Amino acid sequence: MIHQDLFNLTQIPERPSKPRQTGLTMVMDKGLSLSESNSLCENGEHTIDLVKLGFGTSYLTPKLKEKIALYKQHHFQVYLGGTLFEAYYIRNQLDDFLRLNDKLGLHTIEVSDGSLSIPHTKKCEVIAALSKNFTVLSEVGSKDAEKVIPPYEWIDLMQKELAAGAWKVIAEARESGTVGMYRNNGEVRTGLIAEIIRQIEAHQILWETPQKNQQVFFIKLLGANANLGNISPQEILALEALRLGLRGDSFDFFITPNNNIQ
Repeated sequence: MIHQDLFNLTQIPERPSKPRQTGLTMVMDKGLSLSESNSLCENGEHTIDLVKLGFGTSYLTPKLKEKIALYKQHHFQVYLGGTLFEAYYIRNQLDDFLRLNDKLGLHTIEVSDGSLSIPHTKKCEVIAALSKNFTVLSEVGSKDAEKVIPPYEWIDLMQKELAAGAWKVIAEARESGTVGMYRNNGEVRTGLIAEIIRQIEAHQILWETPQKNQQVFFIKLLGANANLGNISPQEILALEALRLGLRGDSFDFFITPNNNIQ
């Protein structure tokens, strides 16, 4: 809240300072230019925690090392998209993937199996091995809109991946927000979410919420410091305003009614 003293508004939710464990905002960079990345850093230095170089876009990004250095300079955790991890894994090139991360100076890795099938025991072994040297985010859920995973299976997978060493588990939604936790129209599977958070502490989960209605749902359910991901670079300040009750969708989430208002 860079202008709190200037505006002097009361009843604004407290946001932890960075580096933080809750209230995380993960941005999806799907191919920003270096100048666009500069603008993202200027606008989001105080709000962004993680930047994912989406799917395989890092393979094609000009000035990739310069972009990563810029993000790290602004204290963002940068990591390569889970689909790129899967592209290396399916080719039996996991060691090459780790060398790539070392060359790029990246210390966070996403382990996912949304586009291919990895036996879960093996996935947990990979998480355990990587967590010795990297901060591991593991993604749960399928990118296949036709595949519906029952709540008990979501819970079991998440619990085992956290036990294996994942820092956070990511609840899959893709960049569209129309699979995994959501129906194909973007509507939240509220029963699924209720079952998950009965068994797993919400701060251990990074919820992919590319659509505004999804962001509103989790902020209303979990508060201003819900962990939210797959956020568009253009929506950084809009999301932070939503977290603080400074947007119509969340206007009354955090204020105590004042009976003296005329």
